[in-house]
Parts: sequence; structure tokens; C-alpha cells
Amino acid sequence: MPRTIAAFVAALALSTAAAAQDFPNRTVTLIAPFPAGGPTDTVARLVGQSMSKALRQTVIIENIGGAGGTIGSKRAAAAKPDGYTVLLMHIGIATSVSLYRNLGYNPVTDLEPVGIVTTVPMVFIGRKDFPPASMKELIAYVKANKDKVTYANSGVGSASHLCGMLFMSAIGTDLTTVPYKGTGPAMTDLIGGQVDFLCDQTTNATPQIKGGKVKAYAVTTARRVKALGDLPTVQESGIAGYEVGVWNGLWVPKGTPKAAVDKLTAALRAALKDPAVISKLGDLGSEPASDQEASPEALGALLKSEVARWSPIIRKAGVYAD
Repeated sequence: MPRTIAAFVAALALSTAAAAQDFPNRTVTLIAPFPAGGPTDTVARLVGQSMSKALRQTVIIENIGGAGGTIGSKRAAAAKPDGYTVLLMHIGIATSVSLYRNLGYNPVTDLEPVGIVTTVPMVFIGRKDFPPASMKELIAYVKANKDKVTYANSGVGSASHLCGMLFMSAIGTDLTTVPYKGTGPAMTDLIGGQVDFLCDQTTNATPQIKGGKVKAYAVTTARRVKALGDLPTVQESGIAGYEVGVWNGLWVPKGTPKAAVDKLTAALRAALKDPAVISKLGDLGSEPASDQEASPEALGALLKSEVARWSPIIRKAGVYAD
């Protein structure tokens, strides 16, 4: 390598290292790959606002909805790897690997993990005047009226799509599904009575349940959710082994300097200890990740294990998207 080129490369490396050490010195963009008003957006705004205190810089939320979160996730993966573009995405980042024939990026190799944010239970909810009064009645009702019942989801590859897919498989009944570009629009139509029922994250559904705008049936976790009182689990309602939890994580583009990743991880851990964040997540039926979980190592391992877990299930179901 000629001396002048070697000197240029060395200077560039020093400049990049210095920029990472100075990180952040301007606004950080946190991409929520779903429309505003949905559960991922709720978590992003809650955590982003608290992280801005630790980073001493503004964290703005950019909603990029569509295709089950893959459009926004792909945008994040292609962003400049300087730490100023961060992605908050849920379990759908793992299922998208098998669901999409042309995903356009690889979550495992094109993104750098920052840490797990939280794990969110899901809950089956219906429009206020939906006839079934319990989860057991819901199962019987949809089996008897499968050609009339409509199930909403927030797009192929989304958590609500996955939850519904497993539900239909478990009861051996295919239903008419209505995909939306995010849970926010799906919830709006559910409240308005345009669709019959939905499986949604508690971060989005709990306020609607407590406000009496929708009818709640059962949570998808193995244990009941404190924020939803005596609402039973799906397992208690007759579907043995049914369990779905939605974890959320933070990523940055591959190649982001370690110093920047470390500062983002530290800011995430600080946010997850914020009493306001803990209280709000608790009200929504969730809880923050521990320091051990809020780490690049934990999120990287989780992503790989979830890709391996869901790939055979999705292939067996034969559900794909372009």
C-alpha cells in the first residue's frame, strides 16, 4: 500500500474512532417500523424519551410502517453505521427471515444488537358486541362460524399475524384474515366494529380493555398478567401448550463502532431502570429487561435462537410473503 494511501486510511480510522468516542453529539433517530399508535410505537416512545436523558441528546421516533415491520427494519440496516440510527423491533424480525421470500436484508448479519428492551404478553380481544363471552366460547364460535368471522392482524410477519396463525393451527380452523399496516389501524377498525377479533400486545390493548372499548378473552402467556386481573390464559381456556410472548430489542446497522453501541446499551439500561418507564410498562402488562438481558450478547443469542425456533413452524404452515 502506498504511503499516502496508508496515511489516509490511518487518519480515517482515527477520525472514526474519535467520532465514536464523542457520540452522540446530535439527534438520534429511533425507527419504529410500524405506524404511530401501535404497541411497538408505544414502547419506542417510552424508552426513547428516557434514553435521551442518558445520552443527553434528543431521540426522535420515526415511524416507517408496512410489510410487517420489514420496510423500516431494512431502512435501519442500510443506514450509515454511526450510531445515530437505531431500530426498535420485536419478534417479527426473527420470523421475517422465513416469511419473506425477498426480505432484502439479513437481521443476523446486517444489524448489530444493542440489547433486549422488554417482553410483552399478548391478549385476544374482540369488538364490544362480539357474541362470545369467554375464550372457550370464542373457540367454539369461530369453529362454528369460520366463514363469517374476520381476524385482524398488523401485517404478514407481525406478532399479531404469528399469534393468529398459531391459534388457527391449534384449533384446526382457517379464518378470513384482514391484514393492516400496523396494529394501530387494526385496533381502530376493531373498536369501530369492522373486524371481529385480534391478538394484540398488552402494551397496546390494555388501555382499550380498561376503557371498555373492546372485549378481552385471554392472555397468551403461561401465567396470568397482573395488569389484566383475572383474565385467564389461553392454556387455561383449553389450548394446551399455547404460549406466545413478544420480545422487543434495539439494533443498529452492522459496522457501528463499539464505543457507540456501548453508549446506547448503557442508555438503554438506564432507561429500563427509570421509575416512570417501569411503572408505565407495568400498567401495560409488561416489565423491563434486566441488565444481563439488555446487552448485545443476550439479544444476539435470542435472535438466532428465535430464527431457528420459528423457521420450521412457518415452513410447515406454508405461509409466505413477497
